[in-house]
Amino acid sequence: MLGNGTCPKSALSIKDALEALEGRWKLLILFALSSGTKRFKQLSKEVSGITDKVLSKELKNLETNQLIKREVHDTFPPTVEYSITEHGMSLEKVMDELHLWGLQHRDKIMREE
Repeated sequence: MLGNGTCPKSALSIKDALEALEGRWKLLILFALSSGTKRFKQLSKEVSGITDKVLSKELKNLETNQLIKREVHDTFPPTVEYSITEHGMSLEKVMDELHLWGLQHRDKIMREE
């Protein structure tokens, strides 16, 4: 583990992962896309509380990190769809574990109040 005298360079991969997923919304967007391709407004509804401006910014960032794919269809008006990439799906175990931990955490906190 980190902190056991290991070289700080060993933390670079964790730093990279946190930078790619930083913020309140990215994992929620990926979770929404893990069930299938969605249009912008569908994502906006599924990721409750996010503004269109922030959703747009987060989608661009996720696309830059190759976690999602943006596809523009030649229609009028143009149809834009977002889907999770294979690279994004590699986070499935992480998202599942965070989901389980979140359930346990919520249960523990609620029990102690």
